[in-house]
Amino acid sequence: MGFAMQCSTYAYSICVPRRLTPTLSFQAYKWNGFKTQSKNQMRLLCAAGDNQSSNLLASQRKRRKVVEHICLLNAKEDLSEEEENDMLDYLYTTQYQMGGIIAISLGRISAQNGDQYTHAVYMRFQRKENLEKFYENSFYLKVLKDHVMTYCHELMNVDYESEVDDDMLSIFRKGEEFGHGVEFVLLLSFNAGALDNQVEHALASLATVMLESPSLIVQFTQGLNFNPSSKEYTHGVVIRFRSVEAFEIFIRSQEYKNVWISKFQPVVQKSLSLHFLVDPVGTEIM
Repeated sequence: MGFAMQCSTYAYSICVPRRLTPTLSFQAYKWNGFKTQSKNQMRLLCAAGDNQSSNLLASQRKRRKVVEHICLLNAKEDLSEEEENDMLDYLYTTQYQMGGIIAISLGRISAQNGDQYTHAVYMRFQRKENLEKFYENSFYLKVLKDHVMTYCHELMNVDYESEVDDDMLSIFRKGEEFGHGVEFVLLLSFNAGALDNQVEHALASLATVMLESPSLIVQFTQGLNFNPSSKEYTHGVVIRFRSVEAFEIFIRSQEYKNVWISKFQPVVQKSLSLHFLVDPVGTEIM
């Protein structure tokens, strides 16, 4: 059995519930640094207990399959603000011209990356059939021709199947928690010689760290890339952070760094990480 087929079941997604009390996750406590050791230890234990409860509840929830679509754009250097708005506006309106798109976010990438991508578009589809129709839709093809590739050098698409909690807010990414924040995209290419259990364990370890951060993360998905045009990356991950501060706390946390160094670096051939701010207006599905 080939590597792609062996890894096809490694998909995780959780909509992380916000706690009713204004407590922080394990990572946030660790970064804040309390003055007294006894209070710090007590709060860490409470946070760990809350995380265990969240993990147990998450494992008992009903799940719904979804298809995640990531499009990365490399815009031309002389792109004006007017042209940028035109491009993003037309991409955003594609959700109104066809069925199957149930969530969308897009924006300018906040920091430079090795592949020089400047903008990112994230979409969620109900099924693979909806995604296939999307790629063939005449309105979308015209948008690409007249309002995207006119302003861009190139684009790359990554698609993967995952699961989310079977409720309307989680599936459609609706509600106050999805109205703002930071969209983080991580693309991975695992070594061809990596053992199946190493890949599975790396993804599961990342999922565990994210589950332990409900005060930082609203939802995350990850899965095997099935788009034949971008096989340089085998897997995709999308994480919605609650805020810029939440994103920075997580990325700088020792837990995330440890997982990356110990689980991913030995088996990852190539990776690309980027993020963009989510506009409160640009995330509502009408």
